[in-house]
This record gives sequence, C-alpha cells and structure tokens, in this order.
Amino acid sequence: MKTRIAELRKQHKLSQEELGLIVGVTRQTITSLETGKYAASLVLAYKIAKHFGLAIEDVFDFSELEEL
Repeated sequence: MKTRIAELRKQHKLSQEELGLIVGVTRQTITSLETGKYAASLVLAYKIAKHFGLAIEDVFDFSELEEL
C-alpha cells in the first residue's frame, strides 16, 4: 500500500522513531508502512492521519483495493 507518511513526516521534521512514539508503534513499523511492506490497522491509520491533521485517505492510497 502506498502512503504519504514519509513525505508528511519529513515536512513536519519528524524522525521515524519520533512518529512511532507519537502513534504508539516502533520505528520499524513506521519503516514498514513507508515502504509498503505493512498495511496499517484502521486505528493506526487514524492515529497517523489525525496527527498530521488529515483524513485517512489523504495519507493512505487505497486505489489498489478498488481494483479487487
């Protein structure tokens, strides 16, 4: 799944570890989200989007799911 997490994190001058601490996950989880190796739970997606003041669909690209 494609996300804008890395872009948003850099705009807000946050490290992966700092964002992980804010949303309650490890740096490795943020890395996996950014590289598309892991899909966020709804709760985690909400926490990340809320932190950046955006809607979930503004952070996560669900276009791959629309093809199913």
